[in-house]
Amino acid sequence: MVEQSNIGSVRVSDEVIATIASVAATQVEGVAGMSEGIVDGIAKIITGGQATKGIKVSVGEEEAAIDISVIVEYGHSIAEIGRRIQESVKNAVESMTGLRVVEVNVYIQGVHLLDEKRDEKHEKGRKLK
Repeated sequence: MVEQSNIGSVRVSDEVIATIASVAATQVEGVAGMSEGIVDGIAKIITGGQATKGIKVSVGEEEAAIDISVIVEYGHSIAEIGRRIQESVKNAVESMTGLRVVEVNVYIQGVHLLDEKRDEKHEKGRKLK
């Protein structure tokens, strides 16, 4: 994305848009975290880059399309979480960059079953009894 003015231009990188999308997605209740696919992991190793985990961004002159891979917490409605992620990401990217977000594709890559800390406390409690 490039904004022109009489004193120069402002460019927003794909990585910045991916970061905005990642923060917006992880703030949705029921999202346990982002999920990095195997292709993203290999690309990161090969390039040595700091690829944004679980986010792919396609940006044109005035529009953006975003793919997000997430892990959800067990017990939440996956369909509802997906809709909330789409709304949150669209609103955040549009308000911060001025781009029109034409699509937000959400890929549920896993379900987080137990919180490790809660699981450890449960095990300690069982030992005390």
